[in-house]
Amino acid sequence: MSAPAIDPVRTPVTASPAGKSAGNQRTTPARFDTALGWSDRPGLAWALRALLCVLALGVFAAPFVTVFSGSFSEKASGSTLSFLPHHPTLLNFQVAGERGIWDYFGNSLVIAGGGLLLQLVVCTLAAYALARHKFRGQALILTLFMLTMMLPEEVIAIPLSLVLGHVPVVGLDLKGTVWGVILPLGAWGFSVMVLTEFMKDIPAEIEEAARIDGVGELRMLWQVILPLCKPALGVAGVLGFIMIWDQYLLPLIAAKDPTDYTVTVALSILRTDPEVGSGVVLAGAVIALIPSLIVYLLLQRSLVTGIAAGATKG
Repeated sequence: MSAPAIDPVRTPVTASPAGKSAGNQRTTPARFDTALGWSDRPGLAWALRALLCVLALGVFAAPFVTVFSGSFSEKASGSTLSFLPHHPTLLNFQVAGERGIWDYFGNSLVIAGGGLLLQLVVCTLAAYALARHKFRGQALILTLFMLTMMLPEEVIAIPLSLVLGHVPVVGLDLKGTVWGVILPLGAWGFSVMVLTEFMKDIPAEIEEAARIDGVGELRMLWQVILPLCKPALGVAGVLGFIMIWDQYLLPLIAAKDPTDYTVTVALSILRTDPEVGSGVVLAGAVIALIPSLIVYLLLQRSLVTGIAAGATKG
């Protein structure tokens, strides 16, 4: 008979007093053990921590609830905290649609979808080369990827605008096209770093066994490495999409006409329009918020798993 499995997370068993068998002692899984000493028993400490959690939830959730309620209010105010809409109406969304918010929304979807796809492909190939192959200058290349994250957008705005207006060698003018926004987002140092560190932890024995079977580089990446990197791909996908979707300066300098703007730029236009109220701006903010929420809800499991895997290394 095999030995019974032992739960690794249990409270220590103290010596049983005289006259009592050790079998009557009961160990409880420490489901609520944390660095703060969280306990599942009600008490003053438990109530205090629950209150702190409610306050933290209110601080983070109140702005979102206010935006949603204000977008459905007839007379909304962005400076007033409101959890329920006053005189509910859909007029704000109708006015936002008349101002072209859905056209800008479509531009953002095309740019975010194409930019994220290109970014994942480029970053995955770069991470595979940096993690699974050894060559001279490897550390330097990874450092250069990291340095790109330290440059503010305002610093590279003017040079990037000149490059997009006349691309070197080919001499193309990418301003006024979706490629003018997608191509500069094709590589992101953060995604390269996350994927590289995750791929480094894949055992070399798996790769060696695949090479014995005659697996080539592309097949190795597609069928062996990538299936093991789903958590890291989830992190890169969620954060990459949000980064591209929230772009403001790049779509602004790459556009030739207001019809080329994205929804983030359109919100600033609505904000300065004297003919619309705060409710229309909040309705546009809700429309701009929906894709990010959908992407997060679809990939939240991979996001949490990837972050937890990176936090437990070593």
